[in-house]
Amino acid sequence: MKLAPADAPRLYRRLLGYVRRQRGVFALSVLAVALDAAGQGLFFYLLRPLIDDTIAAPDPTFNLVLPTLVLAAVLLRILGNFGGVFGMEWVGRRVIADLRGDLFARYLELPAAYFDRHSSGQMISRVTYNAEQVAQATTTALIGTIRDILTVVALVTVMLIQSWRLTMTMLLLVPVIALVVTVISHRFRRISTRIQDSMGDVTHVTEEAVNGHEVIKVFGARDQEKDSFSSINENNRRLHLKLTATQLLSSSLIQLAAGAAVILLLIIAASDFMRAEVTAGIFMSVLAAMVACIPPLKRLTKMHVVIEKGLAAAESIFAVLDTPPEPDEGSVDPGRVRGEIEFDRVCFRYPSADLAALTDISFRVSPGSVTALVGRSGSGKTTLVKLLPRFYSPDSGQLRIDGVELGEYKLDALRRQIALVSQDVVLFNDTVAANIAYGSIDRPSRAAIEEAARAAHAMEFIERLPDGLDASIGEGGALLSGGQRQRLAIARALLKDAPILILDEATSALDAESEQAVQAALEVLMAGRTTLVIAHRLATVQKADQVVVLDGGRMVERGTHESLLAHEGGIYRHLHKLQLVDR
Repeated sequence: MKLAPADAPRLYRRLLGYVRRQRGVFALSVLAVALDAAGQGLFFYLLRPLIDDTIAAPDPTFNLVLPTLVLAAVLLRILGNFGGVFGMEWVGRRVIADLRGDLFARYLELPAAYFDRHSSGQMISRVTYNAEQVAQATTTALIGTIRDILTVVALVTVMLIQSWRLTMTMLLLVPVIALVVTVISHRFRRISTRIQDSMGDVTHVTEEAVNGHEVIKVFGARDQEKDSFSSINENNRRLHLKLTATQLLSSSLIQLAAGAAVILLLIIAASDFMRAEVTAGIFMSVLAAMVACIPPLKRLTKMHVVIEKGLAAAESIFAVLDTPPEPDEGSVDPGRVRGEIEFDRVCFRYPSADLAALTDISFRVSPGSVTALVGRSGSGKTTLVKLLPRFYSPDSGQLRIDGVELGEYKLDALRRQIALVSQDVVLFNDTVAANIAYGSIDRPSRAAIEEAARAAHAMEFIERLPDGLDASIGEGGALLSGGQRQRLAIARALLKDAPILILDEATSALDAESEQAVQAALEVLMAGRTTLVIAHRLATVQKADQVVVLDGGRMVERGTHESLLAHEGGIYRHLHKLQLVDR
């Protein structure tokens, strides 16, 4: 949703809230740029006595006051410039860090449906690129604007003191600047918004190419990916050029107005009316101050470019920060549940989907038992288990653990009861030990980590690694095989020791030898825990206490392996003939 122009002041005030957190350093930066402006004004004021008293009409009683004042002006400028630039950078990096921290924290709180609708490239771009643009709008632009305004005020004051009549020519710049800022601002905002989106597309396509490099090479899609990236890259290039052209147009108009003002100043100063009043020193002081006003005036017209880009970026960031987090209104914290699970007429449909993913699902899972979920691809098995940790909430019906509806549990308390091992194991670019202990509230001992790894049949390969438990596994566990990654995930679940376990296709992509090792680890993990397992292999189903068969989002059969196998014409019997392989 795009903000109306009237919302821009409100949005900018919200951005300034991040600057107010650093109000002390910001105030010192403002003081520093004020010193810079004062030093510049003092220097141009001193041009009059420098020319009239030391060059045009030398004073034999020359003393050190004038050189001392010139030195003071130079020192003021040096100190002011250093303090202003450094302070601005300090506040800017703090604002960027705060924005990124808030944005990252909100990403961790957003519901699963948000990640379904938004690309990871766009989300990453907000943290990396957009946050930088916002910080520039709140610090670089703000301090820069204050510095340039104070500089212009100081220079105009000098001009008024020297000759107010000559200074009136500066008024020619005022309507031009106002016109430029008013007319061009809207175009800046529109182009900047498109640039934010374009950067997200660049990040997204690049991320897909990096993550999918093997598929791209095997299927000979390098040219296709190059063409896709080239199109997006070219669009980004053109947008930046449009922004630059618009910026240069506004700057050129200011230069044109300034040039006209200087010409008029020369004409007026040379006239008979002003000749008696204006000395060489006055003329040079006013002319130099007027010329010195041009750079800050040009920068002022460019500042709204930075502000508009920042507002466009802020719109996308605050849209995320204003997205409601996962609902967490429950109050129940049971400590540790027994593990009884009950689905009671549960229905669920994904947002914007035409058909329901689950319809009227009802069954009960006893504490400590194993329930196998079986069905064709797209039958709703994965959706069903995603309801348990409340990644999604049912549209109707109830899902209860130990007789308590899921919404009544505190979210952290609920998820503390659940461990997950899936086919797509998520590991982090850290050590083996850190991945096993990942997420543990109480920092586990080295012995506890090793015990979990041994129970998961993982120590047999961990001991062969150069640094054992301290070995780095690479991004996503790239330095490990599929079976090794699975066993680390099982060790992590064992260390968590949750009463409820979800196994989502945990062995479907493994070779026979790896599957045997992982299956042995899973049997250790499942012991004494309420387990929901999405099963693709016959051996897993045969050991289950009950089998739930799903088809088209509905539960069509339920029973033991033997009873369902005896059902002539049943879906389970058909899947059994296919060895339950579902690919």
